[in-house]
Amino acid sequence: RGYQLVYTPHIASEKLYTISGHLENYADLMYSPMDIDGQPYRVKPMNCPGHIMIYKTRKRSYRELPIRMGELGTVYRYERSGVLHGMERVRGFTQDDSHIFCTRDQLAGEVEGVLDLMDHLLKAYGYEYTAYLATRPLEKFLGSPEDWEFATQALREALERRALPYELDEGGGAFYAPKIDVKLRDALGRQWQCPTIQVDLMLPKRFAATYTGPDGQEHECIMVHRALYGSLERFMGIYIEHTGGEFPVWIAPVQAIVIPANPKALDYARDTARLLREAGVRVEADLRDEKLGAKIRDAELAKIPYMLVVGPREAEAGTVAPRRKGIGQLEPMSRQAFIDRVLEESRTRKG
Repeated sequence: RGYQLVYTPHIASEKLYTISGHLENYADLMYSPMDIDGQPYRVKPMNCPGHIMIYKTRKRSYRELPIRMGELGTVYRYERSGVLHGMERVRGFTQDDSHIFCTRDQLAGEVEGVLDLMDHLLKAYGYEYTAYLATRPLEKFLGSPEDWEFATQALREALERRALPYELDEGGGAFYAPKIDVKLRDALGRQWQCPTIQVDLMLPKRFAATYTGPDGQEHECIMVHRALYGSLERFMGIYIEHTGGEFPVWIAPVQAIVIPANPKALDYARDTARLLREAGVRVEADLRDEKLGAKIRDAELAKIPYMLVVGPREAEAGTVAPRRKGIGQLEPMSRQAFIDRVLEESRTRKG
C-alpha cells in the first residue's frame, strides 16, 4: 500500500523529546537519561519523532504527498511494576508503527485507507473488536481547541463513512492528538488495546514539518500515526490465548510434519519434506529414533495442523495420508495435491 520501510535508532538525544513534548507530558513513562559525551540521551518511548526527522531530511513538495513510512520499531516505556502482565503489558515491545504525512485534502482518504486495512487484518485473525474515539485530554495537551476539533471530526467522519460502530472515550486522546483505539477481547473476556489511529497536527507544527504547496508557499503537513498490531508481543499473547495455541494453517509456524512409520520409510519422509519445503510449505520431518506413538503424541502436543505418517505403502504409491488437527484422518492423496491444499488454505486464510 505504498509504505516505505524505515529504521530509527533506539537511543536519541533528549532534545528530540523536548521538541516533541514527550519530556513535558510523558516523562513518567520514559526511562532516565544516560550521559553520552556530556549530553543527555534517552531510549525511545515512541517512533514518531524519528520518522519526522526522516521526513525533514529535505524539502518536500505537495506532489510527493502522501508519504507513508513504516517501521517494526522497538520502544521502551517504564510501566509500573503493578501493571506488567505477561506478554500483554511489558516495558520493551515492538510496534508495526507507521506515519503518513499528507495534506488536509488527503486526510479523509488516508484515514479510511488505514481503517480498511485494519478491518481486513483483524478479520483475517478471526477477531471481533470495539472501536473507541478518544478525544482531547482534560489536562496535558498540545495545541488549540480548533485544531483538536478538526482532527477529532476527521476521525469521526472516517468511522461513520466506513459504517464502523464506535464508543466515545472522552479525554482519552494522546497529549498531541485524538485517536481511534481498537480493543480486542482475550480468552478471559478482558479488553486489550491493539490497533490505534491518530490524526496529529501538533508534532508537525513543533518540528516545522512542512511541504511546498502549489502556491509556492510552505504549509504544515498533517501526520497520521497508525499501528495495526500495536504491540506485536501483546497481539501474539492475546492470539495464543484466543486460539489455545491451535493456529490456522496460514499462520502456523509449522504447517505440516512428516513422520516415517518405520526406518524403511526414512528416505521417503525426507524426500516428502523436501518437496513440500521447496513448494513453500513450512514443514518439518521427525526422523528421531523414537517409537511412532511418541512422535505422533509430540506432534499433537505441538498443535501442528497437518501430520503426515508415511510408510512403505505411501512410498510405493507416491502418496501421503494427511491427518488434520481437529478433523481427523483424510483420504490418501498425491504429494502435489497435498501441497496445493496447504497453499490454497494459506492463500485464502481459511482452515
